[in-house]
Amino acid sequence: MTDPAAAPRRRPSWAGRNYTLLTAAAIVTNLGSHGALIAAAFAVLDAGGDGGDVGLVAAARTLPLVLFLLIGGAVADRLPRHHVMVAANALNCLSQAAFAVLVITGEPRLWQMMLLTGLGGVGQAFFGPAAEGMLMSSVSGEQAGRAFALYRMAMQGAGLGGAALGGLLVAALGPGWVLAVDAAAFAVAGALRSFLDVGHIPPRAPGGGLLADLRDGWREFTGRPWLWSIVAQFSVVVAVVGAAESVFGPLVARDELGGAGPWGLALGAFGAGTVGGAFLMMRWKPRRLLFAGTLCVFPLAAPSAALAVPLPVAGLVAVMFVSGVAVEVFGVSWMTAMHQEIPEEKLSRVSAYDWFGSIAMVPLATALAGPAESAFGRSTSLWGCAALVILVTAAVLFVPDVRNLTRRTKEVTGGSEATEADFAAAAPVSASADAEGPVGRFG
Repeated sequence: MTDPAAAPRRRPSWAGRNYTLLTAAAIVTNLGSHGALIAAAFAVLDAGGDGGDVGLVAAARTLPLVLFLLIGGAVADRLPRHHVMVAANALNCLSQAAFAVLVITGEPRLWQMMLLTGLGGVGQAFFGPAAEGMLMSSVSGEQAGRAFALYRMAMQGAGLGGAALGGLLVAALGPGWVLAVDAAAFAVAGALRSFLDVGHIPPRAPGGGLLADLRDGWREFTGRPWLWSIVAQFSVVVAVVGAAESVFGPLVARDELGGAGPWGLALGAFGAGTVGGAFLMMRWKPRRLLFAGTLCVFPLAAPSAALAVPLPVAGLVAVMFVSGVAVEVFGVSWMTAMHQEIPEEKLSRVSAYDWFGSIAMVPLATALAGPAESAFGRSTSLWGCAALVILVTAAVLFVPDVRNLTRRTKEVTGGSEATEADFAAAAPVSASADAEGPVGRFG
């Protein structure tokens, strides 16, 4: 008779029930959402819209996301996070389903697409901080790097498949059906997240109200130079990359590359790069987390430059792949730094300030993309996007904490942690196949 204790484990000891559910739900939603991004842009174009209209619809999603993010973070630190996540998924499901019906049954009007996209942004504002806090509380400190890398590999792999399949389905069936698939994905993911267990999270002590919680999160955020400086950097990076990919990318694809299929392939290559980057970070442990991660933000200028030329499809695919690898090195390093530096009970609030700062300029950038094209030309606007990414990334390297924040590798008695340098000085160096694999922002 087989000894149950001797039976092979189906998953690592650190991949508990919550982690497994969160990973499965992220795979489902990324399969749907990456195709929906392409579908939304081409739904606008198919309805007779231009680049300015695509930018307005993209901005309509991001503006409520910006407005409600801080409230979402405070709510997620007060209520059971999985309840917040399920409610947000339900709102996203309903708004995408309505968007799909409009596109399939007739010609949607611009204001209708903006309204429904905006509801999706509201849902994401409450979902994002709750999800990040839930994920970070589901793994132990010692194994966090490996867990984040595997989670993001699964998530980005789903994004790869979703983007490639979404582009093909938009070309074959039309954008409405891709939006319908995304609505169904939100329903399935919400059902999975309803089974999350928050019993391990200590009850939050009564606070002084929502505003007091927000002030507390703000103090935590501004007291860490590495945190606010990188968020300031990404307020520009995310804005210009978002404008390039959500507005200029579909236009270049339509006019120069052959339509939705090649653009979906390029986005799929970016997803493949992120999978490769996550795999790399399971095997590489940069000691100076944020320094290594920030160096890998520079390649995010390359897709804008490639669209400005524009490169042929093969060249654009290669550039998108490399930028995907690079951004995942930053992303995993960022998640690991947040996990080791921010107290668990403040994770959602700090995450909300992080996301708020990072996307605050996206509505403006996407709304101005069309006018910028008219005023300066598409190619010049894209070169400007590339230049801004390089300038702000170079600037943040002047912050000492960004260059010097060091990975912690092991929890020690008393709740403190030691750095790799501390352990190297105290004990012989050893290698093990079971050592923590190095292990997140885009995606």
